[in-house]
Amino acid sequence: MKSSHKGFAEGALFALNIFIVVLLIAGDSLVVPRWLQPVGRMHPLILHFPIVILMLAMVMEFFRFRPEFAAEKLYQTFTNYLLVLGALLSSITVIMGLFLSREPGYEGDTLQWHKWFGVSVAFVGYAVYLIRNTSKYTITFAKAGAVITVLCLLIAGHLGGNLTHGQDFVLGPVMDKGANTVPIDEALVYNDVIKPIFEVKCQSCHSADKMKGGLMLTDSASVMKGGKSGKLFIAGNPAMSLLMQRVHLPETEKKHMPPTGKMQLSDNEKLLLYLWIKGKAKFGKKVIDLPGNDSLRTIAATFLKHAEATEDVYDFSAANEKDIQKLNNNYRSVYPLASGSPALAVNIYNKTTYSGKVLDELSPIKKQVVSLDLNKMPVKDVDLKIIAKFENLRKLILNFSDITGGGLKDLSGLKYLKSLSIAGVKLGSDDIKQIAALKNLAELAIWDTGLNPQDIKSLQKQNPKLRLLTGFKDDGRVMKLTSPQLKDAAIIFKQQYNLQLTNPIKGAEIRYTTDGSVPDSIHAATYKPGIVFTQSAVIKARAFKAGWRGSDTVQFNIYKCAYTPDIINFVQNPDDKYKGDGAKTIIDKELGGGNFGNGKWIASQKDLAVMMWFNKPVDLHSVALNVMRNTGPQIFLPAEVEVWGGTDQSHLKLLSLLKTAPANKTDEFGLIPLECKLKSPQQVSCIKLVAKPLKSVPAWHPAKGKPGWVFMDEVFLN
Repeated sequence: MKSSHKGFAEGALFALNIFIVVLLIAGDSLVVPRWLQPVGRMHPLILHFPIVILMLAMVMEFFRFRPEFAAEKLYQTFTNYLLVLGALLSSITVIMGLFLSREPGYEGDTLQWHKWFGVSVAFVGYAVYLIRNTSKYTITFAKAGAVITVLCLLIAGHLGGNLTHGQDFVLGPVMDKGANTVPIDEALVYNDVIKPIFEVKCQSCHSADKMKGGLMLTDSASVMKGGKSGKLFIAGNPAMSLLMQRVHLPETEKKHMPPTGKMQLSDNEKLLLYLWIKGKAKFGKKVIDLPGNDSLRTIAATFLKHAEATEDVYDFSAANEKDIQKLNNNYRSVYPLASGSPALAVNIYNKTTYSGKVLDELSPIKKQVVSLDLNKMPVKDVDLKIIAKFENLRKLILNFSDITGGGLKDLSGLKYLKSLSIAGVKLGSDDIKQIAALKNLAELAIWDTGLNPQDIKSLQKQNPKLRLLTGFKDDGRVMKLTSPQLKDAAIIFKQQYNLQLTNPIKGAEIRYTTDGSVPDSIHAATYKPGIVFTQSAVIKARAFKAGWRGSDTVQFNIYKCAYTPDIINFVQNPDDKYKGDGAKTIIDKELGGGNFGNGKWIASQKDLAVMMWFNKPVDLHSVALNVMRNTGPQIFLPAEVEVWGGTDQSHLKLLSLLKTAPANKTDEFGLIPLECKLKSPQQVSCIKLVAKPLKSVPAWHPAKGKPGWVFMDEVFLN
């Protein structure tokens, strides 16, 4: 019986190896019929068995001639069976791999090397089995055969990992990724921010070795070309771009990218791709060419080296994470200067909440703060004494603050301070000495300070290595104005909202509209201090000035919310991935912004329903909900919104029904307040709000026929 099994195995092994030779000779002329393709696709499933069995067999074969094993019959027989089984499974795996390699999308040098090392495993394993029981088989042959087989196995496995998971899959975790990090002042948006995402998360399927869907993401030309499904993106229109549609599809969808089982994109990576496409997907643009408050630049700054950080070595430990979380609030932002760095950057904003206490509160992290941004804050000289305690401070921004040149003497003890920005601070000739005393400065911004050319020349003479930023120099080109800014960030109000628009360019006139039209310099209303809104509004604004190009249009949404329920609960729960902070997410007066994965939105592909109760009845005129529209990731406006109200949960009646217009392929991304007006005011103690998603995504969308998502971040009751 044993002999019969052995004979069958040897015959099968011989036939399989001959078949491998035939397949290799056929080469590119080999066409695998569709019914046989599933056999090839089992290659990744079965290959683990021969790896384990052959590894064990070759370890035993390496030691087979040792005295304690040479005469051990069980050892020799067991090794023999392991070898024949390992060789059989290796041959079957190689045949499956050759079938799989003939499918579209598999090509390149990595595939060829993987194929030949895999074939070598099968052939060497078979050869060892054939000669191991002959008289010419010596200890040298045994050890050489074992070492060669294991080496081929390791190389074939490594190359296979590269094919399925991307280059350097095995060694990636121990390689020094930081060594390749580019300083932010040298970094290109595509090469150093976007391309690394493709390399880590996409190139395992879209490289020269494996062009799935005919798409290669290894160079800019291939990215622009796209694949069999068309262009990868539409520059300036992320919502209609195939790339964004595919990455935002649910993971269960067949066309979701990266495929299930692969390393998925993080929310920040999705946002970076979105912002890059929205910014016209330029390949040669530098990160520092983006505006300072640009979202893409802000995110990139967290993992790119800062210019001043390229030479800095921090000798302090990281701050307590709980301290950092506690210090982050609606007027202060604290974040790491770079990923894994103990150094922290702090931005302080909102003039109305600023005081010296805001700086005092940073005491627990004073050693870790290396960058402090107090742009346009009412900082006074006395506050500089507190800032002087941040012993490791490298960068300080005090533009348009209330300090004087005399107060700068308190900063002289900051031995690491390299960059100081005091644009807009009124200085005189007597203040040159105080500035010159800051010996370690490498960069100083002093435009619009009142210093005359002679003062600046004197300062430069005292510190020849100091780089002075003295502002705009007229080169004859017409410059574009910066967009207007909203001074009061609290855009949800209870009774009235005092509109405060500013522009950093003196003499700029701000024009605005509330009807959705783009403001022009003639017909749009002129902004003047004292404008008050008593209702929600969508405000579009532009800045104009003679001799300048008008600014880009900027939009501000302000929301009135007269009532806040005392109790709120879900009637129908949102999806587990988008449940925010529970039902209170939609009444916390905190808008979710443009990133739907930040935990500030609730969403579902089923009806979203909430119940709200008031301790005292309220006179209700309207209910508005703020929703997102982003058709790429299948986020549509609710098909219907129902508002029910009454004295309690058991006595509700339909007060308002809103039906939205059908989704259109040209619909742009937007954060949209949907208002449900009541026919007549109603006194209610209980409200039920139901937002019904689109039941079937339109035929023009890649997810056609699937239910749409409805996303909601706030409800306004008036």
